[in-house]
Amino acid sequence: MTELVRTRAELAKARAALTGTVGVVMTMGALHAGHETLLRAARERADHVLVTIFVNPLQFGPNEDFDRYPRTLEADLEVCRRAGADVVFAPDRGEVYPDGEPLVRVDPGRLAADLEGLSRPGFFHGVLTVVLKLFNLTRPDLAFFGEKDYQQLTLVRRMARDFDVPVEVVGVPTVREPDGLALSSRNRYLSPDERQAALTLSAALRAGVAAADRGEHGGEVLAAVHRALGDGPPGVEVDYVALTDADLEPGPAPGPARLLIAAKVGTTRLIDNVAIRLAPRP
Repeated sequence: MTELVRTRAELAKARAALTGTVGVVMTMGALHAGHETLLRAARERADHVLVTIFVNPLQFGPNEDFDRYPRTLEADLEVCRRAGADVVFAPDRGEVYPDGEPLVRVDPGRLAADLEGLSRPGFFHGVLTVVLKLFNLTRPDLAFFGEKDYQQLTLVRRMARDFDVPVEVVGVPTVREPDGLALSSRNRYLSPDERQAALTLSAALRAGVAAADRGEHGGEVLAAVHRALGDGPPGVEVDYVALTDADLEPGPAPGPARLLIAAKVGTTRLIDNVAIRLAPRP
């Protein structure tokens, strides 16, 4: 049975009753099959699963979709029940930020200055601040984050390491639609034509993977991605295409690397990424 708690006091009582290892899955709601994969991964690794559902205002810019972001608590609870979550913590804004927006926030450092951080200033300050607060409130042994938000996953891992947070941060592979589109809560904003146009992003990443598999070096991999993008279908505005090492450092050497892309499709901003392996130069 899944228990819904809304306050810190209720959470503390429910958390105290969980014996053994606890895995946490942090979400902003609007749960989909990708979240179910996170929940199943947590169920496999931990004795108990705790889910947080909170639309964090700190990570939305002034022109972003905080008010429009879907709130679907009843449907989300059904997903959590189906996946076997023990506790769902769904606080309101005042419960998470009882003194208003925090004066002190986590500085994500230079790893957040590029990619999403460049396009969305302050975004990762808000993400890491709420993640650290929720780590303190839920006290998990393991925390599960999707690789689709790869920069977020990397920064959460680094924050946990740098701040000595006693939690193992587990990355879970991206879940995709049969046609390759990465699952996202924002996909519901896409019109049918926009959704078709959005497939350009995953197709371009596949072109990059194929180039890497052929033994091509970093510059050739990026060129393959840009060729696949071409001029792009109408309504797709590419923000960035980047190739980094597995820790998001620039200029990847031969070995594991990450290929990342972001674009606005219509009015909806989408991100995606894939792991690749760069061959040694001849």
